[in-house]
Amino acid sequence: MRYIPHTDEDRQQMLAAIGVGSTDELFADIPAAVRLNRPLDLPPAMAEMELAGHMRELAEKNADVLHNTCFIGAGAYDHYVPSVINHMLLRGEFYTAYTPYQPEISQGTLQVIYEYQSLICELTGMDMANASMYDGASAVAEAAIMAAAHTNRKQILVSSTVHPDYREVVRTYLAGQGVEVVDVPMADGITDVVALKGLAGAQTAAVIVQNPNFFGNLEPVTEVEPVAHGAGGLFVVAADPISLGILKAPGSYGADIVAGEGQALGNPMSFGGPWLGFLASREALSRRIPGRIAGATTDNRGQRGFVLTLQTREQHIRREKATSNICSNQALNALAATIYLTLLGKQGIRKVAELSLQKAHYAYDQITKLDRFQPAFRQPFFKEFAVRTTLDPEGVVEAMLSHRILGGYPVGQAYKNLEDLLLIAVTEKRTREEIDHFAARLEELV
Repeated sequence: MRYIPHTDEDRQQMLAAIGVGSTDELFADIPAAVRLNRPLDLPPAMAEMELAGHMRELAEKNADVLHNTCFIGAGAYDHYVPSVINHMLLRGEFYTAYTPYQPEISQGTLQVIYEYQSLICELTGMDMANASMYDGASAVAEAAIMAAAHTNRKQILVSSTVHPDYREVVRTYLAGQGVEVVDVPMADGITDVVALKGLAGAQTAAVIVQNPNFFGNLEPVTEVEPVAHGAGGLFVVAADPISLGILKAPGSYGADIVAGEGQALGNPMSFGGPWLGFLASREALSRRIPGRIAGATTDNRGQRGFVLTLQTREQHIRREKATSNICSNQALNALAATIYLTLLGKQGIRKVAELSLQKAHYAYDQITKLDRFQPAFRQPFFKEFAVRTTLDPEGVVEAMLSHRILGGYPVGQAYKNLEDLLLIAVTEKRTREEIDHFAARLEELV
């Protein structure tokens, strides 16, 4: 049990035990400029009923998707979450289950992971998938680490059209490993293949693209693949799992690793998390895959059972031999994704993708007809598109809030040379009336 000191004497004894004379001395390394140096500005204590009301008032200040029509994407998407998912997640055997280390008492958890892995392999066209990652950004970064370790090379080429947060996390992960991360320029909203050819060389461990990319555009993946493999590197694709209902699986066009964000698979946006990252690869990379893998086996009575087949992580082997420092997986979020994919099936996931595609293109047609909104790129896109406007994109978003519309993502927040772009996402949830209402309010601004 953790010991919590209750008296000044207790605290002094603990400080003395570690050779520190006072609490101030304990925190002496923290610069004075970043210290609070005043009491916390907290209101007086409230009774439970009063506190519940206060929290409701605070929550109502949020522009949530229950009371506002959402056209924001940029990596988090307002897809419909079937009600059965929460009912299943809240079952005690799932909600309170912790770790699958002991297969004799963890068959349910292990089977869920196994089914999740199987579904991810079906979606991506890969040979194997792990039990899930923390989020899409960490999954892409782990893919970069896998490629560098497998090829023993020191350069990762990442398209500038990959989500900017993903690229930043890749840099953070690789900063201490002596691996150079190089951004590949874009041309008209997709990877500049000519520039990519000039950058790829003997030290290229992988080429990473996102398809559909951050701007919603479809990448020339069949042109990128031979460049990556021609240089002796791996081809890594960050994918939107919903798009795989209608787009080719990355495995079919030569991807070695597929990673991405699984939030759209039955998980709410939840103010940015918790979500889950998915990661799948060719079997040849099995010893490099991070985290853990659940597998099916037969017990001594001939019955089917589930076990942790592979766990090359730092909790189980010597740290210097570990493929990753990921200590767990997003099991509850992965369960939501498993229920979602099982419930919808192949036809259902295709229908969600088709509706998102069709509604996004309808919205694109309505908005780009307006005088001060033009197409930013001339590329095929899935459910997200960028428009160029002579208005201030951040001002547009602010103005839409008064109409209970979450009106997109100002691209200039992430791309300093694209301050006139507004990124708009449309999922299967958006109705024709909502899209027309959005376009009409934009027209009023014009």
